[in-house]
Amino acid sequence: MKQFKIKENYLLLKKWWETIDLTNYEKSFLNKEIISFNQQLLRLKEKKIRIGAYGKSGVGKSSVLNSLLKKDIFKTDILNGTTKEIQSETWTLKDQTFNSLELLDSPGFDFCNIKFPDKFYSFINHSDLILFIVSGDLNRNELSEISSFIKDGKKIIVILNKIDLYNKNELKEILENIKFKLPKDLNIPIIINNENNLKNYITELINQYGEMLLTLNSIQLADKLFLLIKEQRLKKRQKLAQSTIGRFSTIKASAVALNPFILFDVAGSFALDTALISELSKIYGLKLKGESTRKIFKNISINNLYLGVTQVGVNTSFNLIKKVILLTAPFTNGLSLLPYGPIAIIQAAIAVHSTKIIGKLAAKEIFIRSKASFIEPATIMQNMAFNDPEIYNHINIYFSNRNLNKNFVSVLP
Repeated sequence: MKQFKIKENYLLLKKWWETIDLTNYEKSFLNKEIISFNQQLLRLKEKKIRIGAYGKSGVGKSSVLNSLLKKDIFKTDILNGTTKEIQSETWTLKDQTFNSLELLDSPGFDFCNIKFPDKFYSFINHSDLILFIVSGDLNRNELSEISSFIKDGKKIIVILNKIDLYNKNELKEILENIKFKLPKDLNIPIIINNENNLKNYITELINQYGEMLLTLNSIQLADKLFLLIKEQRLKKRQKLAQSTIGRFSTIKASAVALNPFILFDVAGSFALDTALISELSKIYGLKLKGESTRKIFKNISINNLYLGVTQVGVNTSFNLIKKVILLTAPFTNGLSLLPYGPIAIIQAAIAVHSTKIIGKLAAKEIFIRSKASFIEPATIMQNMAFNDPEIYNHINIYFSNRNLNKNFVSVLP
């Protein structure tokens, strides 16, 4: 397996973060996410890996962590819900490559006395490795929580605890049921918590994949923060873009309604549409030269037949009618001018509608092009080599859900 160079990845993320110029509003609005990312960036620099324990109440999360520590650090009780806040403890392993291993204990996600369950999920979700503790077959709620972690690209180990409650045949059946319910393409490990079985497995996993997991988690947190920043900026630009499209629609409507000359009308419409694309490119932070704006407009017109017909065919027809009306006016004592107004209004309405379509399509096209104009954290992740199919599959799931949930179409004009 290709060795990960944590220092290089840290410097890449640090350089990326230094290029992000946040406004005071963004700093305030995304304060929690910024703090979480900076903490993770520091852990990456100092090679400190974080392992979080998660599960429903009463499955023995605290006792599992105590067995790893070989100390009774985390409080346990016969009553469910003993753990009410996130607790952490440093775990020392022999011959470890990390400066620090931090174990996190969390309240049961189903404990009714917890006021902010999402806060605990989020905290554990920032871990580099998640130990999902169960004490029997998986129920619907547990599967839902596991699914959420998987969609976030997290590496999970399912740990079957309290095995003394079952005989050999029951234990075998439970393991088969758990395996059947988990995604087949991920091969999520299911470890029985007995003696040194769990400790040996985690130690081997950390020594082999720890640096990769720490690096990937850091990049994922950076990517999630990046998407939030982009979403906020697109919402702000959406209003400005809509205002700009409206302004150009008004100008074009006035021009095509009043102008009877076909060639000038068509040429003027194209010029206005090109200018609109140029203005939108400035709003979305992409500097386009004249040739590039014309190419975008050409692509939009070719790919959208309605626009081509509207811009050329319909306008040409109406302009011919208007020209005939003007030419015949002296011979009809002006009666032929009566249809001129309604035709001009219809033509203006078509111009407004077509300009709005062009503006929306252009904004989407410009947004797609602008994504390639700077390095995103996701680009760093995509450029990393993954020889382990399990890690590779987790990243693929993360990207598929990332693209599904964050396509930003809703915040374009």
